[in-house]
Amino acid sequence: MTYVSNDPSNWPYLEWSRRYNYFIVASLVAVIYDWVLTFGQEIELIWRQRCSLMNILYVCVRYTGILFLIVYILANFQVSITDAVSNTIWFIQAWTPAIINAMLGVIMTTRIHAMYQGSKRILIFLLVVLLACTIASVVMTVIGNIGVSGVENILSGNHQCSENMSAKDARLNAETSIPATIWEILALCLAVWIVIKHFRELQKSPTGANIRDCFTVLMKSHVLYFVAVAVVSCFNLGTLSPSLSSFSVGVSFYYGIGEVAQAMQLFVLGPRLILSLREYHAQLVESSDEGTCITTMDFHDRGYATLTSGSV
Repeated sequence: MTYVSNDPSNWPYLEWSRRYNYFIVASLVAVIYDWVLTFGQEIELIWRQRCSLMNILYVCVRYTGILFLIVYILANFQVSITDAVSNTIWFIQAWTPAIINAMLGVIMTTRIHAMYQGSKRILIFLLVVLLACTIASVVMTVIGNIGVSGVENILSGNHQCSENMSAKDARLNAETSIPATIWEILALCLAVWIVIKHFRELQKSPTGANIRDCFTVLMKSHVLYFVAVAVVSCFNLGTLSPSLSSFSVGVSFYYGIGEVAQAMQLFVLGPRLILSLREYHAQLVESSDEGTCITTMDFHDRGYATLTSGSV
């Protein structure tokens, strides 16, 4: 049911919402800008390659992110919308991050499995942990959104899509990032461990430079992604503080920066987990065409890496 009010006490909230919307637009601009920058690589390394799980995940993460942010902006347009549309928008806002995080978990599992040279034990371990963390996030999201529905508010003539949610449900929704954070910490620790181990083994190897370079590429994108996950998790947990319940300028900036950080983590650094290694592999293939002896890690079609070496 549409809620209508002309109470001047709503004006601070309207001003807060206006400032917050600027950050949503900034998130969309940043994601589209990154997409434009990497579109050439995307055509060459994704669309022109044969269909694989990594290609499908890349496309889903990249383009779902753009559509998600567009829907987010449309939800705040000053136009009348039905309760059914409000419910749909809220469903998209609540579930998209959980689904994208699960996809990124699969990508990260593939990367770490590659770093462990296709070990079945590490693959089983990673899948069990990822499944447990994903189920936990899904269950928390379901419980936190039981009975929650989107509604249209008309405040002093301004149409807004919002949700009727209790403080308990809001707290639970904020805590859904905890399982994903636990997964990312484990993934980072496993990646750091195998990189240190391989670097020690390859220090005395005259043919190990390319493998070291490949692990360096893996770790650079992995660490950047983990830093973004940590920042987003801190912002999400920070929303539980009672001091962030006001409509001050500082609070709107806090939520806005958190929104930008989440967009960068999910929809910019997420797709780059695939692109960075695909680009490195393409450079090695180009070098091999010139007659260079290479050792490469293939992050393409089978869901795990194989180490191959040879001279051309």
